[in-house]
Amino acid sequence: MASNNQLVVPQAKAALQSMKTEAAQSLGVQIPADGYYGNVTSRDAGSLGGYITKKLVQMAEQQLSGGSR
Repeated sequence: MASNNQLVVPQAKAALQSMKTEAAQSLGVQIPADGYYGNVTSRDAGSLGGYITKKLVQMAEQQLSGGSR
């Protein structure tokens, strides 16, 4: 099945990939070399998504508050 996800800011692709790699390393999840996530367990995929979402929310909160942590 083809993905319909399109980046709002295409220039962010590298940063998002980096964040995905960081999340996987932090959680001990193997990222498939071929990019196919069909063999990744639902639990691992959910953990990756949750980790990335948490980081993105932290970044947005910092930006909105004008501070940095």
